[in-house]
Amino acid sequence: MAKCQICDKGLTFGRNIRHQATGGWFRRAPRTNRTFKANIQRTTLTLEGGLQVQVSVCTKCLRTMYRSR
Repeated sequence: MAKCQICDKGLTFGRNIRHQATGGWFRRAPRTNRTFKANIQRTTLTLEGGLQVQVSVCTKCLRTMYRSR
């Protein structure tokens, strides 16, 4: 699975809850397992000296990189 090369953000696990079955304690909503995938983008960074490197970065790191310029 894809992983951010800066902050190591990757796949996380959670649960889906069906809200149709909510109600009293006797009708407990069914929960199913699911995965949350990080929003990984492949981008090219230009380093000092003109060297270009391809990096897999999550969108949060990508935003902070462009904001710090």
